[in-house]
Amino acid sequence: MTRRVLPLLPALLLLVPGAALAHPGHGEAVGFAHGFAHPVGGLDHVLAMVAVGLLAALRGGAARWGLPVAFMAMMAVGAALGVFGVALPLAEAGIALSLVAFGLAIVFASRLALPALIGLVGVFAVFHGYAHGAEMPETASGLAYGLGFLAATALLHAAGLGIGFLVSTERRRAAPAMGAAVALSGLTLLVGAF
Repeated sequence: MTRRVLPLLPALLLLVPGAALAHPGHGEAVGFAHGFAHPVGGLDHVLAMVAVGLLAALRGGAARWGLPVAFMAMMAVGAALGVFGVALPLAEAGIALSLVAFGLAIVFASRLALPALIGLVGVFAVFHGYAHGAEMPETASGLAYGLGFLAATALLHAAGLGIGFLVSTERRRAAPAMGAAVALSGLTLLVGAF
């Protein structure tokens, strides 16, 4: 029984923060709550951020912290672009393409150099950050909102890392299937973007 529940643990942990945000009236938490809700409210963001964590776990070594940190740093840059109204053409297409790229990177994780993976993750993180920044409510506190979407992103990366750690060496064959599913979802979103 425990072996069946254990793979679901990262997904269940993602539901816990939502319960905490269900209670309004926390002043500055409105900015934090909106920021936290944005990444977890869209399947495209959830898949991309979990995929980065999964990719980091599968690649191992310095990638375990390097990929999530690169994503979050460049996502903050993209958010700043969105907040200040800098135009980023085809942002939604960039988000959909990130799923394709991250899915394929999961399939070929062991064959890709870490600097290339960091660059890949960083470039696409700008699009995700831009979406967060551009959609920030005018009534939200910028700092609280930013901390909210960074916290949600970190939790989604942690969920992906957890899934990656659960995929033991005996079941590593499941990783390419997961990557292919992420890439396919990105292609589906990409078709819908045009």
